Order: sequence, then C-alpha cells, then structure tokens
Amino acid sequence: MFALSRLTRPLLGAAASLLAVTATAQSSELPSSQPKGNWGAQIAETEGGHLIGNPEAEARLVEYMSYTCSHCAHFAQTGEGAIKLLYVPTGKVSYEVRHLIRDQVDLTAALAVRCGAPDKFFANHEALIFKFDEWMGAADKATPAQKARWNFGTFPSRAQAIASDLGFYEIMERRGYSRTQLDSCLTDYDEARAIVDRSNADADRLGLRGTPTFLMGESRLDAHNWQTLQPVLDSYFQ
Repeated sequence: MFALSRLTRPLLGAAASLLAVTATAQSSELPSSQPKGNWGAQIAETEGGHLIGNPEAEARLVEYMSYTCSHCAHFAQTGEGAIKLLYVPTGKVSYEVRHLIRDQVDLTAALAVRCGAPDKFFANHEALIFKFDEWMGAADKATPAQKARWNFGTFPSRAQAIASDLGFYEIMERRGYSRTQLDSCLTDYDEARAIVDRSNADADRLGLRGTPTFLMGESRLDAHNWQTLQPVLDSYFQ
C-alpha cells in the first residue's frame, strides 16, 4: 500500500514509452440506443472518484488507474474517447475514474487533475495523461538533485518540486489555472491524505494489485485495454 510517508522514498521505476499522444480511439459504430438525456455532459464527484454519464446506468464502468502507469495512459489515448463519445451519451453506460496511487508523482498528478470544480476533472485528466510521454520522459531523466527535492522537505515543497520539474504547471496553465490556484491544490495535505486512504481502502477491499483495473459495478472484468474492454460494452447494446 502507498502511504504519504513514502513520499520520502525514491521514485518508483519509470514506465515505458507509449504511442504518440495523437493516437485515436479505434473505430466503432454508434450503439443503436438513442440518448435519453445529455449524459455526455453529466459529470459528478463520487465517494471514490469522478463519474461521467447517467449515475443510474445499467452498465457502471469503473476504472482504477494511476498516472504513472504506461498502460493507463495508453488506454486513455486509445479507448477513453470512444467510451465518452459513443457509449456514455446513450445513458446505458457510465464511466467512473478512480485512483490507485502508486508513488509520489502519481499522487501529485491526482491532486492536479482534481483541482477545481468536479466538472473540470475529465478535461484536466485528459490534458495531463495525453502529455504522459513528455512528463514521464522528464521523470526518467531527472537528476539526483531533482529527485532529492521530490523526496525531502515538507509535503508542499515536494509536490511543488514535482509539478515544476515535470511541467505540470504549464499543462494546467493551458487549462486556465494560475500557479497560485494549482499550488492551493498541490499543497492540500488533507486532500492528499483522503486520496491515499481511499486508494488503500479500495485496494484492500477489492484485492487490486495493478492498473488499469476495470470493474462493472463491483465485479472485476477480465479486460485490461480497449481491445478487450470494447466487446464488454458492446454486449449491452445487442
């Protein structure tokens, strides 16, 4: 389990490089069911994460993801768009993103994307994860001095050092956040504690050991990428 005290430990091994961030979702036909509401614009914060779509949907898809996970980034770049554009608007499928925190960089990224009102989450999430190759590449090349700044000092100083060294400030500035606004989120220890506690509790309760992990409601799916997940979603429209 990840704990805030682990922020003083060295960064976990860097994830592998991914396909270009311009990768698009695989082609898919629109589900036959007609939309029953503007579900694609309905975003809400839940007890465990953020949900887009009909909260009473028949298919309640949950993804446990980590921002330092290369497979999670690849899924976001290949399948997440299709879920939000093709399936969620029908009202039959909702999509919820929850955090499974792996390391201090992951936690800093989670604090950044959660900054602001709940309806900003998915756009923030996309902005950061579509730049995964760039900022994880910077993490791979971090100097010993940079990693020391990430691992020693106060919690706020460590989070700010990670955000500065990996370009999180620039990414979020393009989303309309000032440095002061982002700092207020990055240095929120109570929020960080709550994120880590939820992550650890869910990992224990559900036996989560890797990311991405997909659930339909509380049932774990035998799917770990868009290629294997898409048939599961399509089954709700047959």
